[in-house]
Amino acid sequence: MPNNAAFGHDASSFPAQPTVPTQGATPPKHFDGDDPSWAVAAKQFAQVAQHVAAKQSVEFAGAAVRRPAGSKFFPSAPNSIHDAGLHERLVESLVLKYLLNVGSASGRGMARQVGLPFHTMEALLHRLKAEQLVVFRGSAPIGDYTYELTDQGADRARRYSQQSTYFGTAPVPLEEYNRSVQLQALKNQHPRLDDVHRAFTDLVISNSMATQIGEAMNLGMGFFLYGEPGNGKTSIAERITQAYGESIWIPRAILAGGEILRLFDSTRHIALPHGVDDESTIDQRWVRIRRPTISVGGELQLNNLEVTINTVTGIMEAPVQMKANCGTFVIDDFGRHRFRPEELLNRLIVPLEKRIDTLNLPSGRSIQFPFEPMIVFSTNMDPCDLVDEAFLRRISYTIRVSDPTESEYRAVFERCLRDLQLDASEQVYQYLIEKHYRQPERAMRYCHPRDILRHVRNACEFRGLPLRVTPEIVDDAVKHSLELRAQVAR
Repeated sequence: MPNNAAFGHDASSFPAQPTVPTQGATPPKHFDGDDPSWAVAAKQFAQVAQHVAAKQSVEFAGAAVRRPAGSKFFPSAPNSIHDAGLHERLVESLVLKYLLNVGSASGRGMARQVGLPFHTMEALLHRLKAEQLVVFRGSAPIGDYTYELTDQGADRARRYSQQSTYFGTAPVPLEEYNRSVQLQALKNQHPRLDDVHRAFTDLVISNSMATQIGEAMNLGMGFFLYGEPGNGKTSIAERITQAYGESIWIPRAILAGGEILRLFDSTRHIALPHGVDDESTIDQRWVRIRRPTISVGGELQLNNLEVTINTVTGIMEAPVQMKANCGTFVIDDFGRHRFRPEELLNRLIVPLEKRIDTLNLPSGRSIQFPFEPMIVFSTNMDPCDLVDEAFLRRISYTIRVSDPTESEYRAVFERCLRDLQLDASEQVYQYLIEKHYRQPERAMRYCHPRDILRHVRNACEFRGLPLRVTPEIVDDAVKHSLELRAQVAR
């Protein structure tokens, strides 16, 4: 199938961990949890966890708030630190480490940094001043003050930093994140055939193929796409999310087992406007994103499915499947990774069965969270050579992406002509089909029109010729784009 643009998110690399600026240095424009974690005894959060659990049955958004269309979940601004599900000492650590790195900041500036309303922070700031951890450096607008650390406050901030250098947005308790996943999960969506065709509007796809994919999506248990290379398996997999609702809310960071996991990833998630009339009604610890499509290929390693930690900074990163929750998790080129296929399958078989995943934290604690991505395995190999019957029971659908028919090939060819602004006569098209497909008995692939016509356009531009497909240029294009592949296939 045509693939005239880069699809999905770039999963070829995992972001490097940031370094911590020295005191007085100018902070980055956005911290947003792009720094690290903070460890604290779990018993300190027991009361908070009970409070959050008690809120599970309460509607999260006030009736007066206009939500984004179709949203079943809305993160309302908390009324207090306790209402946010946090311990005051955790927020203290974030504030002190922030001041240690930036030198001074207003009370409202610190509130924006940690993502909490200013009125929830006032009592904490008064206590920090009373304990001589901070002092007023000057006044700020609207009855606010500019704060800086005392020597005693700087010492405490350094001790906090030895545990973790994180001073980004305050985390959301795991219980609240789990609730948000259940409310926004794909299992709550019920796409129909029209939704599937809309998702694949830029591809040429048969009704039969769209029906099979739609039924697999409706079941929500994931599926295999397999077949010869060049028929659009990756393009199909990376468009599946478009059949569901446009956006979800995720926290920038999660508090789990007394540790902070960074979840929002600007290299994998696309932030969207909040979509509400009054920004003050939103819990700023959450970000509205496009429903994620996360694709991993040969670069995938098994440790990407576990919590990773930077031992220097203490930053902990959520695993890739957690970042794909409520969206699509595409495992491309399955069977060609640097580990045996059964190792990956053994890691995923229980989450696929129970729809719950378990992670081991560096502290030795274990946490559980909903496993709610639509998982799609894409491979050029026969799934029967890669998996056993037990695993196929948990996938349910294996869909072969076959070669195009002549009419489908022609539809792709005409679409690529328009995209590349090329002219081609009927005689030239018939020449291509007869000489380069029928006579050599070459199998058609959905990617062939794009590959051939890109060579044609490049040749025309280089030679200073009109953008027109001719037999001579077609012969050269096929030689350069298809003949070596045919030899490799044989």
